[in-house]
Amino acid sequence: MTQLVDKADRKTAWEFLQHMLEAVPYKVHTILTDNGIPFAEQPRNRKSIYSRPMRFDMICEANGIEHRLTKPNHPWTNGHVEPMNRTIKDATVKRFHYEAHDQLRTHLGDFMGAYNFARRLKTLGGLTPYEYICKIWTSEPDRFILNPIHQMPGLKIYASHPSPSRQKLSR
Repeated sequence: MTQLVDKADRKTAWEFLQHMLEAVPYKVHTILTDNGIPFAEQPRNRKSIYSRPMRFDMICEANGIEHRLTKPNHPWTNGHVEPMNRTIKDATVKRFHYEAHDQLRTHLGDFMGAYNFARRLKTLGGLTPYEYICKIWTSEPDRFILNPIHQMPGLKIYASHPSPSRQKLSR
């Protein structure tokens, strides 16, 4: 899931987290973030009288999510997210010039839709990310909140329930 924001601050971080939790069909058990201000209290304040509850952490706690922070000055702990960031940049800002953020926002949404629902990945056994999630759902439904099959984009056509107008035509 991606989101293009004008300003990366605490509010956009917790709003994104809430939106993500509403959008994904599976249970999130762990979130790994860097030590940036949107996600964490500054190190000098973390266990002092000046520390205050972070809304991001409160949302994690309310949803049973462990919030882990990367180790400072250890960029390799971000190794899982960096290849995807590179893939997104290569397909968007490194390839195209955008007149406005709205153009980039639209292209980013289109790219992520194509990536999640059409791009087959070797690491997922030749499945798309969406197909992989559906495969896991069939074998481990307890890991999910919703049936991911209902989240397929596109027309919602139900052949088993013909419309009344179709029934009239078939008589």
